Amino acid sequence: MVIIGDISFPPDATNKVGKSFLALSPVPDYMTLKGPYIRDVKENGIQAIEIYEFDKSKMAEGIAFVTNRHTPSFDTPGYRYKIRVYFEAADVINMMSED
Repeated sequence: MVIIGDISFPPDATNKVGKSFLALSPVPDYMTLKGPYIRDVKENGIQAIEIYEFDKSKMAEGIAFVTNRHTPSFDTPGYRYKIRVYFEAADVINMMSED
């Protein structure tokens, strides 16, 4: 499964957010992080995504880790962070067939 973290912040917060990124705790051994991938969008500020991959057996721990990872940046005006959880297609098919 994967969790995609969507991050956005105003351009004037770039230095503060950059320092926060450098201070983030490393991901646990059961998880692989791809990114952050960053793009500059003038009208919406800076946008970034992170992709966290891990086994569904670690779902509760993974969601808790990703949810809490960026909390130090929440006091930055205009900083936004949301996560989206995606399951592998086979897992979704199995969940649907259990009904």
